[in-house]
Amino acid sequence: MVHDYATTTNGTSKRCSALPTTNTVDVSSVSDLFEFICSGPLVNKIGITPQRVGQSIDKWLLYGSQLCRLFQLNELKLTIPQKARLYHYYIPVFIWCEDQIALHNSKFKDGDDVPPLVIGFSAPQGCGKTTLVFALDYLFKTTKKKSATISVDDFYLTAEGQAELRKKNPGNALLEYRGNAGSHDLKLSVETLEALSKLTKEGLKMKVPRYNKSAYSGRGDRADSSTWPEVEGPLSVILFEGWMLGFKPLPADVVKAVDPQLEVVNKNLEAYYDAWDKYIDAWVVIKIQDPSYVYRWRLQAEIAMRQDGQAGMSDEEVNDFVSRYLPAYKAYLPTLYAEGPSGSDPDRVLAIDIDEERNPILAN
Repeated sequence: MVHDYATTTNGTSKRCSALPTTNTVDVSSVSDLFEFICSGPLVNKIGITPQRVGQSIDKWLLYGSQLCRLFQLNELKLTIPQKARLYHYYIPVFIWCEDQIALHNSKFKDGDDVPPLVIGFSAPQGCGKTTLVFALDYLFKTTKKKSATISVDDFYLTAEGQAELRKKNPGNALLEYRGNAGSHDLKLSVETLEALSKLTKEGLKMKVPRYNKSAYSGRGDRADSSTWPEVEGPLSVILFEGWMLGFKPLPADVVKAVDPQLEVVNKNLEAYYDAWDKYIDAWVVIKIQDPSYVYRWRLQAEIAMRQDGQAGMSDEEVNDFVSRYLPAYKAYLPTLYAEGPSGSDPDRVLAIDIDEERNPILAN
């Protein structure tokens, strides 16, 4: 990698081969990229000054190149939306995560077993959190840090457990299918998070649960354990994502005013802090302006699936599916956005406002 961005004595730009391509890049493109990075809505929020960007521009170039490879993009011909997604979103969040890991590790002495940092990603369905976590996980691997990814989806009840839940709550549409509080195996999540936190040495391994959403005609079931991915220590970070991470139980009259069916869900939510949130050290909260975005995003995904020849839900089925989540969004998102996740340290919460196109914006 070449990091000489100076000009020649006659004032012309030198060529720069910092990007791993067969063609060189004019230095002016590096200058343009510097300006573009500094114009992003997250840089000030996460404490990245222009000076720090300039000092680490080679890292930004490298991370951008690696993400282009991951997403099969031409790094020399990025569209503005693609450029924004990488340099205004994914890479700044990754740098923030690196800073959080460094802060976490600084609290331990040399020779100590350092448990992995757990970062929670709380974000509504369809807003791109899974892709964000996918990108971060890839960058951690390219920087030689071992990471593990888990989702609240991995801890859904088995098909049998879901049937029992449905039977215990007849007529409650919010608990008819997987999704809301009460439809998760909290014992499994505790066992998984505690086991992952102990992967502090080379050679220590474990399999991480996964869920098969296509089983039983889409009603889902826990995937066979033989298909679970294996992770190996020492882990530096655990990326834990979910649509309802950080939700706090509310007074019964508040949730009943949103939807009477939400009362039992709210009661179930009381057990979730000890199963999920208390294990999370730092948070990324992706905020949306309108919960109805979830419906539009899901509809877009299903239309794309149908156009690709796959079995996608009809518009009516999408509406029914999302309607089972909207009451929880309407009840719990205002408190999450105003107070932060349950039990979180405000100094370790990165709140990211996104627009309907799933891009970060400056908060009002």
